[in-house]
Amino acid sequence: MDNFVFRNPTEILFGKGMIAEIASRVPTGGPVLFVYGGGSIKHNGVYDQVRAALKAHNLIEFGGIEPNPDYETCLKAVDVVKKARVQFVLAVGGGSVLDGSKFIAAAACFTEGNPWDILRTHGSNVAAALPLGTVLTLPATGSEANGFAVISRRATSEKLAFSSNHVFPVFSALDPQTTFSLPAKQVRNGIVDAFVHVTEQYITCQAAAPLQDRLSESVLQTLIEVGPQTLAAPKDYQARASLMWSATLALSALLGCGVPQDWTTHMIGHELTAFYGLDHAETLAIVLSGVWTHQLRRKREKLMQYGRRVWSVDTAESAIAKTEDFFHSLSMPTRLRDYGIAADDAVGKVRARFAERGATLGEHNDITPDAVAEILHSRA
Repeated sequence: MDNFVFRNPTEILFGKGMIAEIASRVPTGGPVLFVYGGGSIKHNGVYDQVRAALKAHNLIEFGGIEPNPDYETCLKAVDVVKKARVQFVLAVGGGSVLDGSKFIAAAACFTEGNPWDILRTHGSNVAAALPLGTVLTLPATGSEANGFAVISRRATSEKLAFSSNHVFPVFSALDPQTTFSLPAKQVRNGIVDAFVHVTEQYITCQAAAPLQDRLSESVLQTLIEVGPQTLAAPKDYQARASLMWSATLALSALLGCGVPQDWTTHMIGHELTAFYGLDHAETLAIVLSGVWTHQLRRKREKLMQYGRRVWSVDTAESAIAKTEDFFHSLSMPTRLRDYGIAADDAVGKVRARFAERGATLGEHNDITPDAVAEILHSRA
């Protein structure tokens, strides 16, 4: 297990009625930017709960953050922040709203050039950000308890990630009841997203980190157990609570402490979203098995451990098959052709994008653009 520094300053307010608790945590000394997405929070009661909790605050609303938040939209919010001298950002919604708000908070304080440089440098040049809090309505990305965000630039078909300790939420309110009205597709996506977050911190190479392995396996087992329950019984509070907490832990910076990580599936998936508009989780379900199969020699030992402990199977190949079967049980497709995407077209575009950047991926940093092409060909 390697040396690490663990820093997670986010206060989690978890459970029924906890949105009311944000009143004492949002400062009253200046305007607050209230950021949300397409308006679903106005139909599920969350908007009214936030407004009631913050009735003594000066709220400036900014709606319309897209799934896969758009860079240009976020810049409009930055203009609002600067003109109104906003002092705090409150993100209310799913991972896209939270990610967009993190970028807004960082870009509002960015003085080193074009805000897109935050994405180009993956956040290494972020020196400050406005404080932000979140009210989560869609468990999936773990953005409520980490310093990561992903932003899309549709004009150039790019989707890039950044990270910074400056954009960890000050607090996050998680009330599982807010997820009861989610469409089944969004719940499915959240389960798969959280699942893959865990595997990319776990199914790498052995690192003498038995506790981290067991933590990862417990989250995977919980998702396998409660994922189908949440789809079958949308108002099962206990199942929804377990799903919500699992998704938070999956990318809270805890599971990855001191262990090698492999974000190849995410990096390839981001490009599929950028070029074809697929949901993030849909791309992960397509790519994951391809990465594991391509890297079978180097990942075999960890895949076998995963298979034994999580699925009660003996081989790496069986573990891969069980994972695909699980995705299918959630009605999640796992092939490019399921979305009408020609593998040759995807291979050409994605390989060229990674070649332009000189990118190599994987825990060994040896998955080249040509290897990415092989992985995508296998997912036709």
